Amino acid sequence: MIIDTHCHFDMMKSPESYIQEIENKGDIVIGMTNMPSHFKMGVPFVKKYKHIRLALGLHPLLASEQDNELELFKRLLPQTSYIGEVGLDFSRDGYSIKEKQIKNFEYVLQCIVNKNKLLSIHSKRAEETVLELLKKYHISNAIFHWYSGNLSTLNKILECNYYFSLNEAMIESSNGKKLISYMPLNRILTETDAPFNKKCNINNVIAYLAKEHNLSIVEIESTIKTNFYSLINNVQ
Repeated sequence: MIIDTHCHFDMMKSPESYIQEIENKGDIVIGMTNMPSHFKMGVPFVKKYKHIRLALGLHPLLASEQDNELELFKRLLPQTSYIGEVGLDFSRDGYSIKEKQIKNFEYVLQCIVNKNKLLSIHSKRAEETVLELLKKYHISNAIFHWYSGNLSTLNKILECNYYFSLNEAMIESSNGKKLISYMPLNRILTETDAPFNKKCNINNVIAYLAKEHNLSIVEIESTIKTNFYSLINNVQ
């Protein structure tokens, strides 16, 4: 079983064909959305599938376009256990709207306090601030998607019992491999980030982890499955 905890199938050319193929295989995919309005459009189609989930998102790089989406986020929240893509991006692309991002992300966290939702987190060059806000609002279930921060913050994330989702692009970069080497297997999940990430073969991630830990592919697949179900058992 392949588990993809971060995918944007709503942005693919043929979303329904893609998720039907995944469903037929018995794989699991959590589809991210970038706006609550996108979730609203997609959720009626996803409900009929057993292995496909749709997350309610508020992408940080679209923060300046989200004033009319915040109330919708709150209204749609009861319809899903999954929140994403949410977080902060202080890279060159997002730095000019940094304060707006923080305001919107805090709104998300305020909405889900005590609701045991599962977050897929964008944290590019904002890892420490994201972590501080997750702790401020006592968020217990979070996955750091495509983590690229420093080792100090990585260790703080582990201390909070959060998870990391890995994709093929990470195992092909020296920094990605270095970070992965510090991530314990019981805090690892897999993702594609398709269609934005062209390096999105989860089987290659599993093979890489098996080699690095001197384990079989079956053992790695079992570990990731255990991690995933341990995490979603805490959400509602």
